[in-house]
Amino acid sequence: MARRRLAIIGLGMAVTPHARSLLDLQERVQVAAAYSPSEVRRADFAARFPFLPVAGLDAILADPTIDIVAILTPPNTHLDLVRRAAAAGKHILLEKPLEITTERATELVRVCREARVKLGVVLQHRFRPAGMRLRELLRAGALGNLVGCSTAIRLWRPQSYYDEPGRGTKARDGGGVLLTQGIHTLDLMLSLAGPVAEVSGYATTTSVHRMETEDMVCAAVKFAGGAVGVIEATTSAYPGFPERIEITGETATAVLAGTRLQVFHHDGGVIDVAPDTTAGGTGADPMAFPHDYHRALLTDYLDALDESREPAVNGEEALKVHRLIDALLAASAANRSVKVG
Repeated sequence: MARRRLAIIGLGMAVTPHARSLLDLQERVQVAAAYSPSEVRRADFAARFPFLPVAGLDAILADPTIDIVAILTPPNTHLDLVRRAAAAGKHILLEKPLEITTERATELVRVCREARVKLGVVLQHRFRPAGMRLRELLRAGALGNLVGCSTAIRLWRPQSYYDEPGRGTKARDGGGVLLTQGIHTLDLMLSLAGPVAEVSGYATTTSVHRMETEDMVCAAVKFAGGAVGVIEATTSAYPGFPERIEITGETATAVLAGTRLQVFHHDGGVIDVAPDTTAGGTGADPMAFPHDYHRALLTDYLDALDESREPAVNGEEALKVHRLIDALLAASAANRSVKVG
């Protein structure tokens, strides 16, 4: 297959694992340009990576040799940038979340569909090896019918994290712990256990943080397949702990804690997938993790383009977790159970 040409739009905190992945994959993809409206960020990026920062977005969109744009900007900018990129015929790799509201996210997905460009969404937890192994076991029926699935996302972010202008606000980020941090693990949960049908619970901002949106959520959930469980998500749990998904089946129980998987079968058999000891991101430094999962996601996206198929995490897949997050917040606001749309 021909080598693809890609431009990066957005050179903030999220760019590092993408740039490292693109270096690893340079036989398949060439970074043609990197853009930020900030001169400081362009200079910092140029000092760290051998890619060419440019001062204007129009030239990227007008360049017919650029196949793909990776949009790594704040969520409230996504829809407008995607409209422009799709109109220019560019395939789009988009940082999570899709947008700040599900209405805008749905419109974004529609724009890409109508323009016939491939939309991939950066929800890289699906590409952790332990999670991929668990998905294979579930598809093979190795746990039997599922009866329970519970997820705990107990992270830590200091107040200084939320003191950055726009961080944790509805206007820029669209939400708090669910849409900004928990979305990765919730997406992984849905990809393993299937869709959630109904939720009830509470969302709040604790006294640990001064912020507009929620930093703690506790909910009971019922899955479409009949399993029940709980979801806990917070950025107030010092010093931060590995995210945990526990799935109970009729013949075995699986515990996915960070990047470690353990499966305990009723007949005494145990599967134990060792953790990735370099993984992190649960504490004060949200970027303290390897870029392996980003590289795997980008590889799948490139394969999807070459094979004329959908990437593993496309727009429709990402909308599923957006709708779950909406239901979790709506259940808290209404103080009653809410169906997941």
